Amino acid sequence: MGAEEFHVVLFPFMAHGHMIPILDIARLFAARDNVKATIITTPLNVTNFTKDNESNMESSAPIVNIEVFRFPAQEVGLPEGFENLEKVMKPELLNKFFKAAGMLNEQLEQYLEKIRPNCLVADMFFPWATESAAKFNIPRLVFHGTSNFALCAQEIVRLYKPFKNVTSDKEPFVLPSLPHDIQMRRLQIPEDLWKYDGTEFEKRMDSLKDSEIKSYGVLVNSFYELEPDYAEFFKKELGRKTWNIGPVSLSNRSVKEKSQREKEPLIDQHECLKWLNSKKPDSVVYICFGSTASFIAPQLHEVALALEASGQEFIWIVKNDENGRSKEWLPPGFEQRTEGKGLVIRGWVPQVLILEHEAIGAFVTHCGWNSTLEGISAGVPMVTWPIFAEQFYNEKLVNQILNTGVPVGAKKWSRTPSIEDIIKMEAIQKALTDIMVGTEAEERRTRAKKLKILAYKAVEEDGSSYSDLTALMNELSANRLQEQQ
Repeated sequence: MGAEEFHVVLFPFMAHGHMIPILDIARLFAARDNVKATIITTPLNVTNFTKDNESNMESSAPIVNIEVFRFPAQEVGLPEGFENLEKVMKPELLNKFFKAAGMLNEQLEQYLEKIRPNCLVADMFFPWATESAAKFNIPRLVFHGTSNFALCAQEIVRLYKPFKNVTSDKEPFVLPSLPHDIQMRRLQIPEDLWKYDGTEFEKRMDSLKDSEIKSYGVLVNSFYELEPDYAEFFKKELGRKTWNIGPVSLSNRSVKEKSQREKEPLIDQHECLKWLNSKKPDSVVYICFGSTASFIAPQLHEVALALEASGQEFIWIVKNDENGRSKEWLPPGFEQRTEGKGLVIRGWVPQVLILEHEAIGAFVTHCGWNSTLEGISAGVPMVTWPIFAEQFYNEKLVNQILNTGVPVGAKKWSRTPSIEDIIKMEAIQKALTDIMVGTEAEERRTRAKKLKILAYKAVEEDGSSYSDLTALMNELSANRLQEQQ
């Protein structure tokens, strides 16, 4: 690359699961020589980035710039302060939120016309960003925040509609053309895709894919060695131009960076880690279902019963509900009986630090890609409990292709699981036992630890992900130079 500064602008969707990896990607770019990285966000989301920038001042990583766009919440009828996806999970609010996000295009175009960066990395949920960037001849890169496997599986489902080949919700159908024999059921994909025609959800997905096809290419938070068949399939069979640059969470090197990567933890990280320090290697189960998933009280009750019955040591992260209640679902005397054996933590924790601790022997996860890849990077086997989004696809990757997980038995895609969808204590207890002490537990753990080694190698200098980012920047710089001549 020449002496001219390389400027990348990153535009994450307003949700923690999207903003966290975008900050990591910004750090990856900014760590290179003569590169400037700018993140665009809305006023109430600024603190999600500035907190981490402050921590970077004490490390070798350069500070990422922040640009603020006004979020038009009130124009679409959203309450003041609703600038984050976690606040709008109800369908009537969700559609308004997406409409408001679509109204950011004018501010983006004014900014791009003035700044003229080398490229724009825009979230998948901004399909209009491809066209906005094209007006100023700026390459737009799409960021999905999921695996190659999930991207391939989603596109196969969208293109071929294999769910039409079955007559019931329980009958499996095969995803055609994929390198592995992958079977799904209709209940494991959104109802708006298979039950109804022409839904807003379906139109949105078509718009996202059309925008992706017309874009310069796709940044994938994965590494080639993790899913080579699907990295190749996405490029060669589905025709996408892609760069695998992950695991992006590994851009956080210091303890401080890792601890502050998400929201400010509500428990002192050292208290949590001190508790883990007293435990044997691979002896503790870590349970966390991410920032957007919400379980009803009876389901949490079943989890508590299973943890106690399994006899396993555990750290369990539980979100408070809207009214601040978080104890009513616990079996009477649960915390007293499990004292010393388990921690129930209400709120946020430094997940990366916990997963990397040698005492963690398994991770019970909702299969959101950030959490899944953090588990893979930590070399930890998983109990998979998908809920919605692309999580059922990620479960297939973990259990059938990587062979490092055990399914808990989740059967239905739903943003708000109901009483009919409850997974009983017996199934949860069996999964916990299988992942920790079952006959295949040690083989699973060995495979998981090998993936950890590959993940770290990928992001080292001359590793596959490091090299992919270098190739992308060189290509974009060469294109800019050619335009200027």
